[in-house]
Amino acid sequence: MAGKNEEVLVEAFMTKRSQNKRTFTHTNWKERWFVLSPKNLIYYDGDKQSGRRKERGRVELIRVVAVESVDTAVFQRDFVFQLCYLSEDDDQYVLYIAAPTAQDREQWLDYIRKLVADNDCLSDKYHQGAFIKSQWSCCKGGKNTIACTDVTWTINHNNNPPGHPTPSPTPPNGLPSDMNPAPKIVVALYDYNATERGDLSLRKNEEFEVLEQDQEHWWKMRNRQTGMEGFAPSNYVRELGTPDIQQYDWYLGDATRQRAEVFLMQQEREGCFVVRNSTTNSGVYTLSVYTKQSHPQVKHYHIKKDPEGNYYLSQNIKCKTIPELIYRHQHNPGGICARLRPPTLGRTAPATAGLSHDKWEIDPSELNLLEELGSGQFGVVRHGKLKSLDVAVKMMKEGTMSEDEFIEEAKVMTKLRHGNLVQLYGVCSRQRPIYIVTEYLRYGSLLQYLRNKERILLNNTDVLLDMCLQVCSGMAYLEKQKFIHRDLAARNCLVGAHNEIKVGDFGLARYVVDDEYTGSGGAKFPIKWAAPEVLNFMRFSSKSDVWAFGVLMWEVFTCGKMPYGRMKNAEVVDMVQHGRVLEKPRFCPSDVYNVMQQCWNANAENRPSFNEILRMFQDE
Repeated sequence: MAGKNEEVLVEAFMTKRSQNKRTFTHTNWKERWFVLSPKNLIYYDGDKQSGRRKERGRVELIRVVAVESVDTAVFQRDFVFQLCYLSEDDDQYVLYIAAPTAQDREQWLDYIRKLVADNDCLSDKYHQGAFIKSQWSCCKGGKNTIACTDVTWTINHNNNPPGHPTPSPTPPNGLPSDMNPAPKIVVALYDYNATERGDLSLRKNEEFEVLEQDQEHWWKMRNRQTGMEGFAPSNYVRELGTPDIQQYDWYLGDATRQRAEVFLMQQEREGCFVVRNSTTNSGVYTLSVYTKQSHPQVKHYHIKKDPEGNYYLSQNIKCKTIPELIYRHQHNPGGICARLRPPTLGRTAPATAGLSHDKWEIDPSELNLLEELGSGQFGVVRHGKLKSLDVAVKMMKEGTMSEDEFIEEAKVMTKLRHGNLVQLYGVCSRQRPIYIVTEYLRYGSLLQYLRNKERILLNNTDVLLDMCLQVCSGMAYLEKQKFIHRDLAARNCLVGAHNEIKVGDFGLARYVVDDEYTGSGGAKFPIKWAAPEVLNFMRFSSKSDVWAFGVLMWEVFTCGKMPYGRMKNAEVVDMVQHGRVLEKPRFCPSDVYNVMQQCWNANAENRPSFNEILRMFQDE
């Protein structure tokens, strides 16, 4: 029997299948509290906090024959794994356990495999299926049929007594092992296909050792299973063992309250939920849940933490981690509006900072140019394929920009990375005209999108505000990076497949040869978006971007109307210089228009920053 003070390595709620040791017993699945110690896997009923847990079973790890994943289609359950073990009479049994997520399953498999690696009874084969109706589903054999599938992990066959691990080898530099820092191990969050020599492909949930992380956005890694090495995007991995929840599709990160509401209202599923960072308290998380109670709405709950470090939404369900808490509330509403259901739309992989760890110059022969997306003063924009990647290719007209200066700056711009910025992948600069290759977004210009969807959008101010806040989030990042856009407007923002809004063409206006360049609206220099200090002194700053953002908000809440209507540029300049601003759009809420007015403060120093604008709408 394990003592009460036996070391606990990991513990969590999971569901287990009854083992049917007697032929007449009914098969079912029940939620149990699993505890893994160095010698035993024990499961209890009751919950962890009550202290009144009753042990329902245990497996001595020294008796484990195999620990593997199961073909989950057999049980119609996700993330099932199995422990094959011997009884005291040397009969073999199988314990089937369903973990909350794929990552949880991999964590438990990894822990148990390390603890049983020196067992003398380990098998080289296992049944990938399940023993159901007196036969194995994988090979149709009877109970004692020899296992049919090779194990997926390395077994340590050695002469050490059971339970005694193999001594660690002496470090190559001769230092004691405790003086060598432990390697940083990360887990892939997304699949990534390497396209350049020296880069490394990733597969979701695989583990990698970080070898170099001198570059912020690209780390050199080694695949722990295959031994292959190379560079991969750092935003595609998370550190193993951290409490970070970004691995889950229901985690939306820094999404605003409005973004979460728009996302969930589009799904229209009772109990559909997301978890996001609280916008009022750093380090705190918020659960947003869709419900049809009373009327379709999204309710928001702060995920609280008690003095013992347990997370909870209501006092009757507390858990050690947020994923465990979410898992419990998927089976029991426990005081919130509905039982939780994960969103059906999975998260898409983010854009990488450039195409590779050291590539920003693109060979035009690698590009397959497709349909035209648009054209303007700078040139034509076409949809393209760069190997398997969808891209947008801006084919610059010769003489429209200071090309050499821009090409030098492009090396820096490829390293700017944010979910609400159009990612610059690189340039084709060894030919004329030069090409600028960026991320491709399905629905194109925000301006045209607003005009096309006017009938739908004018009645949904939450969606319109969400668009503005996404732009604001991207601009807040540029502001932090000390990067000035200089031409922020709806025409220079793009809309992606999941209605994500991204700011494009940032910094491009700086390299225009003619200051009187033509905007896409047909007017000379974009005066209708220009702050007074720009009109008077050509003084650009993040605060002049804030002024332009106020005009962009006006564009959004009018669904793409031209600011100042048909007024001539000279009339607009006179109006701005005399302190008169755009009128409130018809369907615009007063608090939103109040923010626009703050953006249009004649004194640049008195305008809010982009971060301050975000906080104005984040009162939870």
